[in-house]
Formats: sequence, structure tokens, C-alpha cells
Amino acid sequence: MNMTGPFYHPRRRPARPQASASALPRCGWWLLLAASSLMTVFGAETLDWDRARDRVTADLKSGELYDVLGQVAAASGWDIYVEPNLERTVSTKFKNLSPGDALPLLLGDLSFALVPQTNASSKLLVFRTLPRNATRAVAPALKSTAATVTNTIPNQLIVRLKPGAKIGDVAKQLGAKVIGKIDSLNAYRLQFDDPAATDAARTALAANADVTSVENNYSIDPPPTPNLLSSASVAAPQLQLKPPPDGGRLIIGLVDTQVQALGNGLDKFLLPQLSVAGDGQLDPNSPAHGTSMAETMLRSLQALTQGSTSVQILPVDVYGPNATTSTFDVASGIASAVNGGAKIINLSLGSQTDSDILRSVIQDASSQNITFFGAAGNTHVATPFYPAADPGVNAVTAIEQGQLAPYADYGSFVTLGAPGTSYVNFQGQVWQVQGTSDSSAFISGILAAYMDANHATLTQGMTYLHDHYGVTITPAK
Repeated sequence: MNMTGPFYHPRRRPARPQASASALPRCGWWLLLAASSLMTVFGAETLDWDRARDRVTADLKSGELYDVLGQVAAASGWDIYVEPNLERTVSTKFKNLSPGDALPLLLGDLSFALVPQTNASSKLLVFRTLPRNATRAVAPALKSTAATVTNTIPNQLIVRLKPGAKIGDVAKQLGAKVIGKIDSLNAYRLQFDDPAATDAARTALAANADVTSVENNYSIDPPPTPNLLSSASVAAPQLQLKPPPDGGRLIIGLVDTQVQALGNGLDKFLLPQLSVAGDGQLDPNSPAHGTSMAETMLRSLQALTQGSTSVQILPVDVYGPNATTSTFDVASGIASAVNGGAKIINLSLGSQTDSDILRSVIQDASSQNITFFGAAGNTHVATPFYPAADPGVNAVTAIEQGQLAPYADYGSFVTLGAPGTSYVNFQGQVWQVQGTSDSSAFISGILAAYMDANHATLTQGMTYLHDHYGVTITPAK
């Protein structure tokens, strides 16, 4: 794909960017701690230190050393000392690194030592000459600067248990109702009567030896709706379903809204639909988002297979009758797609909130050689959009006429770009679909089509994608 402009520079088989720094420190002794997390926003710059997962994300261009270390002190609980008169502008960008890998990038050519203390907080010494010269104490930043997550679903917690532990016993002790489960993860969705009961349960669960993790459940907004084109004329995809190869049929898992009947002889490409959120209540006169994504995939299949393919789509409805879905339901939908035999999973949905439960189910599926594609987001920002920004997902942004689409997100987590507009023939009318949702569905179909038409392996298919649709993101000048 020929791509030019301020954000995009083509490359062959791009690797996901992890970090950048001009130099590494000369020494360091490490103690990695675990507790809560802190995200600080410096204007358009951020430092997110997640102690619960031992992961740090930063996007800093002009941070002052002392201020940045103040945020680190508040987040890590370390006592930090710097050599007097030590000044440095912190300019680096990375995501989801361990504290041990993050500190060299934050400190650049400065040396440091992290020294454990008995019955006291560890000391981080930052210096240019000798450790003993790091004598200036760094005041922890006020935690009131932390960003607030606004899409938390109240009175719900996601709990994971050790094998053999009984959720019924745990829920009974807490006065909670179990309203969802993911058997493969020993994960459960608990609902409580009020915020006070939820907070008390969180404390109790943290002390329960049978509990491996506790997290919030977050809402995910509905995906964009298609637009009716009153005067357009676009033919439906023309496809024939052929028998599967000896290795078995390739299945794309479509984790989305409900998928309606497609008509035009295309319903044979849809496997029986699964739902993790109840029966959907759709307008029969317009295509749902899931329906639009399914037809977008079929158009990709037609383009590369000359109209004959054995690939089928497994629709997994994670919205049901609800306007929104949640990180728990999306994780449950992924697990259902995996159990249904999907080898490619499309996630044309998301939010700016990361989720441990989503990360876990994606990681488990990836270990089974299952590939994920996710929509990068439609707000034209570089902010990570999840689950596309998860390390286990290939994030896809939208390209229009060789350029980044004006609505498309362009963060460093993005590695693929594809057309962001397609057309759906639904009940004799043509609807336009636009957004990175469409780009992700397009790429999911292209990978399946290439593998099917060429009897290719997943590795060969991903090489084809990166050769033809790979992009590298750099900031606009």
C-alpha cells in the first residue's frame, strides 16, 4: 500500500513499537513492587504507572526530571533521591513495560540504583557521578492529579478464582449475585446492592486466598451505525461456499452486535450465532453493526478468492438487547469464539480503558495460534484504544486515498491500515459503513481469504498483510 503524509511511513513487516531512548544507565539494582496504579496527565503528556500489573506506559516530550520523578515516587511508593542540580528533560514514549525496563527510558543517560530497605520503602538513587551523591529528596506528586476512569460499571466486580474454588461460597459470604462466568478463566461477574457493599467486597476479596484477581467491569459504547444511501447502487457480494480443505475450515470469529440474515445467498457463510448477553432486539429495516462487519468480510473474501471460498464467519453477539457492552462480556465473547473454532477474531469495538480480563483471554487464545484484529478508534487521537492496543491484538486504522482518514486514531500501537469505508447491500438498499471498525473487518477477511486461496499458513498470511497493509506511526510535524 502506497501511503504518504505526516503520520505514515511504509515499512516491511513492522514490529510493534515498544520504546525509545538515547542511552541506557550505567548501573541499577532492582526491586519490583505491586500495589495500585497512577496515571498523571501533563497537558498532552502522560505517565501511567500500573503497580497492579507491574506495567508502565509513558508519552513524554518535555517533562522535567524532578516532576517526572515526583510522579514515580507517588505511584511506586519508593523514596527517591537525586543528585543536586541534576536537570534533564524527559522525552520518551513506550507502553506496557515493566518498571525495570521503564526506568532506563525515563532516565536516559543518568545512572540509578534501586536499593531494598528492611522494614521501609525502597530507595531509588538517581545520579550522574556516584550513588552517595544522590541526596536531594524528591517529593511525591499529589495523587489528586490522577486521571479518573469514567466508564466503570457501578456495583460490579470481576473476580478470578484458583482452580477448585467455589464462586457460590464466595458470593454468599459477600452477599453478591453471580451474573456471569467464563469457565476457561475461572472468572466471574459479581453484582452488589450498592457502592458500599462493593467496596467492602473488594477489601474482603483481596484477603481471600482463593481469589487470584479482582477488577472493575467497564462499559464499552455501541459501535457506529451505518448510513442509508438513497441513490446508490452496489451489488451484494457474489460468493460460492466450497468444501473445506483437509486441514479443516477456517473460521472468523466476529465479536460484535447481533448479525441479521444477509440474504443474497450469503447466509451459508454464517455459522449459528452465539450470544453472551441475551437476545438482541434489532430494527429489521436497517443493518446492525455486526451485519455490516460480516458483509465487509465477505467482500474481502470475494476480492482475493475469485468468488469461491470455504471460509465461514462465527457471529458472537456481546451486546444483546443492550445499548452498550462491557469488558467482561467481550472477554466472554472471545472465549465463545475460541470454543467455536475461530482462528481469526475480529474486535471492531472498544474504549480507552485497558482490562486485565480481556488481556488474559486474548493471551490465552494467542497461545493457541489464534490471531486478533481490532479497530484503532475513531476520534483522531494517539491515545491507546482497547482491546486494539493490547499487545496480543493487531490494531488497524483507516486509510482513505492513501492517507490517514480524518477521523482515524493513529497511536504507536497501530501496525496496519486499510480502507475505512465499505458498502452493505441490505434488503435491497445500500448502506455506507465508515470507521476503523470497517478497516479491522476488512483486514480480518483479507487474512482469511489469502490463507484460503493460497493454502497458506498463518505466518505466511501475516507476512502478506504487513507487506501490503503495514504502517508505521510517527508524530505529525
